[in-house]
Amino acid sequence: MSHDRRESGFKRRTRVADARATLLDAVTPRDRTESIPVEAADGRVVAEPIDAPAPVPGYDRAAMDGYAVRASDTFGAGDRSPAVLAAKAAEADAVAPGEAARVHTGSAVPEGADAVVMIEQVEAVGDDVEVFDAVATGENVGEAGEDVADGQRLYEPGHVLRPSDLGLLRSVGLDSVTVREPPEVAVIPTGEELVESDPGPGEVIETNGLTVSRLVERWGGEARYRDVVTDDPDALREAVAADLDADVVVTTGGSSVGERDLIPEVVDELGEVLVHGVALKPGHPVCLGRAEGTPIVSLPGYPVACIVNAAQFLRPAVKRAAGSDAEPFPTRRATLERKVASEPGVRTFARVSLSDDEPAEGDADSADDALPTATPTRASGSGILSSVALADGWVVVPEPREGLDAGEAVDVELWEVTE
Repeated sequence: MSHDRRESGFKRRTRVADARATLLDAVTPRDRTESIPVEAADGRVVAEPIDAPAPVPGYDRAAMDGYAVRASDTFGAGDRSPAVLAAKAAEADAVAPGEAARVHTGSAVPEGADAVVMIEQVEAVGDDVEVFDAVATGENVGEAGEDVADGQRLYEPGHVLRPSDLGLLRSVGLDSVTVREPPEVAVIPTGEELVESDPGPGEVIETNGLTVSRLVERWGGEARYRDVVTDDPDALREAVAADLDADVVVTTGGSSVGERDLIPEVVDELGEVLVHGVALKPGHPVCLGRAEGTPIVSLPGYPVACIVNAAQFLRPAVKRAAGSDAEPFPTRRATLERKVASEPGVRTFARVSLSDDEPAEGDADSADDALPTATPTRASGSGILSSVALADGWVVVPEPREGLDAGEAVDVELWEVTE
């Protein structure tokens, strides 16, 4: 099998969407859960339905500073003929007919009151208040349950909690929440040329494992960042096999078809190769497999190719293992500064930097003229790490297109902004 693969190369490459779907079919969401404090749940995946145990607010509340009244006592009130009501003490518990009680925004509306007159429409005169504006029943009053109803479904399983969600959970009185345990992802950098520091001739400082492990953490997983494994089949087999208890195993380097690209054979021996070679640039030598029920994502060794493939395959795999789905990357519309070439049938990711230079006065003759400029940082070179590290995002050239033209309006994927 090794010989066949190296002989044939990548004459047939799987489309990105098909390769991703194949990988996700091999990923099993982690079913272990834990209960954690709400304040620690940012970015965690909800494990079971969450219903509000109490309404918010739990009482009728004043929506304005003013006086709580019975709306019927203000009917006909105006600038020339104000309604005169007896003033109650501030924050009174109840309002009888003909009375008004001072309230502040957010405070409880006293029993008997059904409206609030804004403070600007009221004048205190001795023990009375004059009301210069009639109010309708319910005016300037927030009803109990206006924000959240008692028993309202807040979140379904699979929802990824955000800071605003944590505030809502606390507002309904929840102190803890049941979430899925984060998936464990083993990150194994490979290559006999990799060193930790002070590289000599033919050596390279290991960066892919560091980058991928931190991306895993950002995407909601827990990374096991392993030591570099040299290009030896026994060592590689032992390293991968040792981490098959993880939810996902990811290797970097050694995924192509050269003499030192041993990972596909190792995966094949331990389990099965599902996809080897994807119609994607940079980084078509990605290998996707499975062993003992654990999905294996083998990323190319060139840094840019490694990052692009991690975003396209590892991210959705980690999200699926966590029990959620990967949301599309946020995008920003921009005008392409120069042409980007692409091979038909291949999805190309062109790294770009964004410039917000405003057009000169009188030069803007279309909506696109007001867009920022997207400048390719490098047309090729999947080993040039700075071309992605110094970029703001990438422009995706879809498979049917043979490149993009200068001046074309494009969507820049801000892949490093999202979780």
